Amino acid sequence: MLENQRQAEVLWPRLVANKLFRKPSGSHAFVADFPMAVDDDYDSGAPPAAVEFDDDGCSPDADACRRVKRPRPQQQRANNKTLKYRLFASTWNVGGVAPPDDLDLSDWLDTRNAAYDIYVLGFQEVVPLSARNVLGADKKRVGMRWNELVRAALNRSAAAAPSCHDQREAKGTGGGAAAGGGGEIKQQKVHPVRDGGGGGELARDYRCVVSKQMVGILLTVWVRADLARFVRRASVSCVGCGVMGCLGNKGAVSVRFWLHDTSFCVVCCHLASGGRDGDEAHRNADATEILSRTTFPRGHSLNLPQKILDHDRVILLGDLNYRISLPEAKTRLLLRSEVESEGGVFHGWNEGAIAFSPTYKYYPNSDTYYGCASHGRKGEKRRAPAWCDRILWRGAGLKQKRYDRCESRLSDHRPVRALFAVEVEAPRRNLNSLRSFFLSERFDGGRSVAADLLRNDGTASSARFCDTI
Repeated sequence: MLENQRQAEVLWPRLVANKLFRKPSGSHAFVADFPMAVDDDYDSGAPPAAVEFDDDGCSPDADACRRVKRPRPQQQRANNKTLKYRLFASTWNVGGVAPPDDLDLSDWLDTRNAAYDIYVLGFQEVVPLSARNVLGADKKRVGMRWNELVRAALNRSAAAAPSCHDQREAKGTGGGAAAGGGGEIKQQKVHPVRDGGGGGELARDYRCVVSKQMVGILLTVWVRADLARFVRRASVSCVGCGVMGCLGNKGAVSVRFWLHDTSFCVVCCHLASGGRDGDEAHRNADATEILSRTTFPRGHSLNLPQKILDHDRVILLGDLNYRISLPEAKTRLLLRSEVESEGGVFHGWNEGAIAFSPTYKYYPNSDTYYGCASHGRKGEKRRAPAWCDRILWRGAGLKQKRYDRCESRLSDHRPVRALFAVEVEAPRRNLNSLRSFFLSERFDGGRSVAADLLRNDGTASSARFCDTI
């Protein structure tokens, strides 16, 4: 114990210096379920192990095992087909409260619907923003605990509920009752692709493709297990905008990845707080720093996009801390103008209509806003309820279907979630090679030899037949 304490005292100045001088000490490393591209692991019942990838933003053999190809030229992308998926995005400031062991996230993740292909979840203040947490090493156990709760909620419900493809097949064959009820079948309009395009069943569990924590900011991305093999080139970037403009008590964690031939970038922010004059300028400055300083690895001769706005689909979520100290009716009218004002830092971004109540600030374990006249304590500072937690997006192929808040008394914030219909480009299968093979003399010769084998032996092994072909 004494030896560990001495080692921590030695490492403490190094950690502080790295953060003060913005040295990227492991800022490109992230955690994900591994392996993601080995089909045999999808069929095993054992839970996947979590590994941390290196500082290049990907595993050493990630490109090889995922069969990464160079980006297609624009003229070839015109021949791609368009696939549709459902993406669930949510942000939650948990106020430094450790998650209890019996915390159930099913209602928040809307797992009873069981129709989402991708989950994008952003947390803020997963640890208290104390000096020790801000200056010291990240407490990864807390982030791992939140990921365990997310995994339990997603996979517990997914195992019991029918998949979108099963409901679609049942609808076509008239087997509505076997698919889990006729009422749910009509709601499933977007169906996923099969794993490998063959006749196998869809995997009904979710895998974490990337998870990254910086102090109290945690961003984690989950996809259906049968989609994990199509997720490539995952990498992360962290930008601290807190104390002295560089520490991680405020800032953003950004994640980028490819799904098929479409690039995604997700940004989880925690901007400067405060409702006094001048605080809005601090928030705008933080957002500007995040957009300018966030940089992703270019890749090995792939010339991948490095900035947030260079990606095809971009989602920005988090505790943006924007607030207006006016009556509620006037505040709702000014909410969007504050975030998306002409010439502002978020000009050109999209946000759905806000039809839910303010998400901040509540008394702990209560539905009462902080400083309310009927519940406020003597001398307590009053705070105007605010819509601090927001979800923005930009890029073609993203269409928001829902934008609301979820009820949870865990912290002084309420989680906000959004549902998107996402269009993704995927390469069409090249049938020319198959057509030429079946029309060739090689196929005719192999077919005749295989027929002779069947006539002579009565049976033919698959190995001998494949060798013949």
